[in-house]
Amino acid sequence: MRELTRWIDLEGAVNVRDLGGLPTHDGDRTRRGRIFRSDNLQGLTPGDVALLVGELSLRNVVDLRSNAEVSLEGPGPLTQAPEVRHHHLTLFAEGGRHTDVEADTIDGDRVLPWAERAPDEELRVTGFYFGYLRDRPDSVVAALRAMALDDGAALVHCAAGKDRTGVLSALALELAGATREAIVEDYVATGERLELILKRLRGSDTYRGDLDSRPADDHRPRARYIEQFLGVLDERFGGPLGWLTQHGWTASDTAAMHTRLRD
Repeated sequence: MRELTRWIDLEGAVNVRDLGGLPTHDGDRTRRGRIFRSDNLQGLTPGDVALLVGELSLRNVVDLRSNAEVSLEGPGPLTQAPEVRHHHLTLFAEGGRHTDVEADTIDGDRVLPWAERAPDEELRVTGFYFGYLRDRPDSVVAALRAMALDDGAALVHCAAGKDRTGVLSALALELAGATREAIVEDYVATGERLELILKRLRGSDTYRGDLDSRPADDHRPRARYIEQFLGVLDERFGGPLGWLTQHGWTASDTAAMHTRLRD
């Protein structure tokens, strides 16, 4: 299932889409207009802000960028909208590198916490994803709780809207009962906008160096990356919910996400 209507076209962001409209295990679909995902929001125009806050009732923004990114790039125009509540929840440990594109360029230092170092690209990328869970389980849980708030639409973003945002979106969709096929589809959909995303990020000193270190296609989100990530959670914890439960996630939290994306 591929629904281009999930995309939200803005002037100042290029990787914005709705987590609604995706098939679920019980034959339903996730609800539209509840949770959006995006790349960096620094370039939003007044028209973009009016669309998000006015027409789409955006009320909660979950910013997964690091402290360094926010300091270097700035907080973004939505921070000036009094209707919008901001939740800044970095997924990096203090003192770590700070950009969104590193999941494609790491040198092997970030690996699965329960595995030996592996040279293949698949484990390098998913190892970085597990680094988010290892280093900042508090931020992962808090971000999902903010995404499930019911006082208007929520939007989760990082820089490219690909890795950090991809992991949190996958976890939210899993909690809402989306099929694995749908979760993978949503993850790889960023590839449709990859050239535009990279063009935007190369305009920033914060990200240009990391991006230029490898060919553009090396930054493409591939289905096997998110499949591996979810598969290891299945094997080690009985699924994403098992991992979340070990880190303070409750049945009430799951019900809130289900209500958010389904009811």
